[in-house]
Amino acid sequence: MAAIEVLVSTTEPGPDPRRTPRRQGDFVRELRRNISAYGFMVGALLCFGLFSWYPMVREFIMSFQKQKLGRTHWVGMHNFNQIWNDPSFGQAWKNTLYFTLLALLLGYVVPFFVAVVLNEFRHARAYLRVVVYLPVMLPPVASLVLFQYFYNPEYGLFDHILHAVGLPTLQWLQSANTSMIAVVIASTWMNMGGATLIYLAALQGIPGELYEAAEIDGAGILRRVWHVTIPQTRLILSMLLMLQIVATMQVFVEPFVLTNGGQGVDNSTTTIVYLVYQYAFNFSNYGAASALGLLLLLVLVAFALVYRWISRRAEQ
Repeated sequence: MAAIEVLVSTTEPGPDPRRTPRRQGDFVRELRRNISAYGFMVGALLCFGLFSWYPMVREFIMSFQKQKLGRTHWVGMHNFNQIWNDPSFGQAWKNTLYFTLLALLLGYVVPFFVAVVLNEFRHARAYLRVVVYLPVMLPPVASLVLFQYFYNPEYGLFDHILHAVGLPTLQWLQSANTSMIAVVIASTWMNMGGATLIYLAALQGIPGELYEAAEIDGAGILRRVWHVTIPQTRLILSMLLMLQIVATMQVFVEPFVLTNGGQGVDNSTTTIVYLVYQYAFNFSNYGAASALGLLLLLVLVAFALVYRWISRRAEQ
């Protein structure tokens, strides 16, 4: 028995020389590296909390308050009742949803189509990417002032083109029927560059063997897009769809600049965010503005949750 214990003790492995206690210099070096990482993270969290979370919390509190003679009073649901009874409330929601629908038909489809066309080019692709992304780099107000010139009924470029091809000219911004369409066209031109590059990056990640197999089967470009491109980019398409809806429902700059104040003819371009702007800066009613902004936030959150639930059901 003693011999067995001696044998076992001699056969057991000794301590690994590589597992020596960490030297003090390594510990200090790792501590400094972690402090630097946490320092950068704390800065990002402070910026996020100061410019994102604090305004949302402040908006929630102000939506139940009212300022009068420099004093703040709690008014409960009074601000929500006020905006609900505002005649512009329903029209603003209608215009916002109408703009979102038109933006999906143009601003969501057109960038994907442009990306598919660019993906077919074998030469000058880098140059074309720069050309497509150039409107995004321009100041939004400068781009919208340019479109104001294009939409001018007397010397505008668009009416000259329509007249040259024998079509009737339009009162782009001076008519309630076409003002929102004009806003969507300008917004699509200004913002489609980023989505186009994202689509193009997704298209370039599709294996070429899939397209070669489709061509061997006799599929044309439309069938290749429908059976290969769209299924392979479904994740990017769904992500950009949600982001586009959230962004377009917060439209403000385009109608504000193009229609010289945001209302348009017969309030045809008054959106929810513009109504928030009116309550806050024209009427100095920050409580009603906060209540309306909170309603918009709740609608967007509800949409995001429903969209996520539908996406999960589709993936199962």
